[in-house]
Amino acid sequence: MIILRKAEVEDLEEILKINNHEILNSTINYDFDAKTLKEQTDWFNQKNLAGFPILVAVSDGKIAGFATYGTFRPKPGYRFTVEHSVYLGENFRGKGIGTLLLSELIIIAKEAGFHTMIGGIDSSNKGSYLFHQKLGFKEVARFSEVGHKFGRWLDIIFMQLILK
Repeated sequence: MIILRKAEVEDLEEILKINNHEILNSTINYDFDAKTLKEQTDWFNQKNLAGFPILVAVSDGKIAGFATYGTFRPKPGYRFTVEHSVYLGENFRGKGIGTLLLSELIIIAKEAGFHTMIGGIDSSNKGSYLFHQKLGFKEVARFSEVGHKFGRWLDIIFMQLILK
């Protein structure tokens, strides 16, 4: 059974492991260097201060994944738009956990009065693209060679969901 709940400080080491795995091994995240626990704690505190949710999915007492959203762009005209992130541990993919997390984030964003949710997806991540399509996101932009990691240029796709 999967339990969704708000992330707590005690979850940060597991969140950090999931995050660092993606930073070091994938193009899901365009950072290069593993984060420290202090950096992850600062991220957690900043999200909380801004009133942005951080959800965790728990399976048999273990953090299976996490999801959050935050500011899309810092100008006031974008205040009704958020950009989200969903990360799953390696052993928890393909089990519907990402769908549970993002579906709950969508509900929270609607209740908070946001109008639009954006996801930035590396173009090589076909699974994430299909996952977002399944939840009603539509491709709205594709930028060529805007990222660079692992010695290659990366393209990013923006997908959007109008929150009704």
